[in-house]
Amino acid sequence: MSYTTIENAVQLIQSGQTVFIHTAAATPRELVKAMSARSHELQQVRLVSIHTEWDAPYASPEHAHAFHTDTFFVGKNIRKAVNEGRAHYIPMFLSEIPRYFRTHEPGIDVALITVSSPDKNGYCTLGVSCDVSKAAIDVAKVIIAEVNPNMPRVLGDGVIHISRITAAVDVNYPIYTQTIHPPSDVERSIGKHVASLIEDRATLQMGIGGIPNAVLQCLSGHKDLGIHTEMFSDGIIDLVERGVITNRYKTIHPGLLVSSFAMGSRRLYDFMDNNLIIRLMDVEYVNNPTTIRKNPKVTAINSAIEIDIFGQVCADSIGFRQYSGVGGQMDFMRGAALSAGGKPIIAIPAATSKGISRIVSRLQPGASVVTTRAHVHYVVTEYGIAHLLGKNLKQRAQALINIAHPDHREQLQKDAFEIFKVF
Repeated sequence: MSYTTIENAVQLIQSGQTVFIHTAAATPRELVKAMSARSHELQQVRLVSIHTEWDAPYASPEHAHAFHTDTFFVGKNIRKAVNEGRAHYIPMFLSEIPRYFRTHEPGIDVALITVSSPDKNGYCTLGVSCDVSKAAIDVAKVIIAEVNPNMPRVLGDGVIHISRITAAVDVNYPIYTQTIHPPSDVERSIGKHVASLIEDRATLQMGIGGIPNAVLQCLSGHKDLGIHTEMFSDGIIDLVERGVITNRYKTIHPGLLVSSFAMGSRRLYDFMDNNLIIRLMDVEYVNNPTTIRKNPKVTAINSAIEIDIFGQVCADSIGFRQYSGVGGQMDFMRGAALSAGGKPIIAIPAATSKGISRIVSRLQPGASVVTTRAHVHYVVTEYGIAHLLGKNLKQRAQALINIAHPDHREQLQKDAFEIFKVF
């Protein structure tokens, strides 16, 4: 590994190459800015990533001639560009992306990553984001790394020796943090309902946001919970410190908290740094339903944009407008269903902040189905729990209408009558 300036490092990127950008809080901010500043020198550089943070200047109109952006998950920094046609969304299960990187052409020419400082033996880590990034560095011909002392050193699959890094740049800025807001009253109500479904010794999967945080806040009376999840945030820290999350009864990796990436506050990153109970692993392994199902009572808690009265889940688009991505929802919904005592759960507010029902008779035109009606076992809103497993279409519709916002139940009943004729 040779240390150089950021400007010199990005000179390694050439026209026509495929460049991977590290994920979420590990997004190498300064390398991304310097690469984008070279747009006048470059043509047809393909950028691939999942969710990234900070700005995405390469997706702005003035850089469109230089960069072709393909993303597997649409975050807020690139959403406008995707919906205006300057960037492009690839729907793919998160668990399948590493294999795609490893086996399909064109391969990855350059990987832009952030790493923790090397130890005395010359080993760095990918810090808070292993996910698909492990596969990217395995196949990349050139690796350009920001070495940032603020990146925690995290155990697991994301270990890289300095000899594998083509060019390194010293940076020293706080890595991206996510503001953790207290749950709303609606989210707290949903959290209580979801918590009532979680058994002692269950293995949990949940993401980031008000509902996952609300659920975690309701689990202080539980015992011996485990974590095997795509990602996690601050909400798990207190439960680990109180001895609620012990991971003791997990079948695979007992005693260890397993994930593929994390994002949250500085407190979370300090908690992760050299923490011997945490393992961040390749998401092809973490999110494989065959892996997931091996743990007991896997309780997968995911969200949605809207759900129809048959149980079809749209989680990544608002009509034709792309909002996020497939992610790992189906990986864990299926894995939880196959786990002994597992529970796949979709948890949503019954209505949007503008009062629009999120339980609908028909999905919007263009809305994509991320999770099919056959995969959904539980749907939870602030008005209760709909248990859909084993119910016929009419029974499912009634169960979902019962937990819809009261202002919309009458119309949903009328729509259901039109669909079924007898209801």
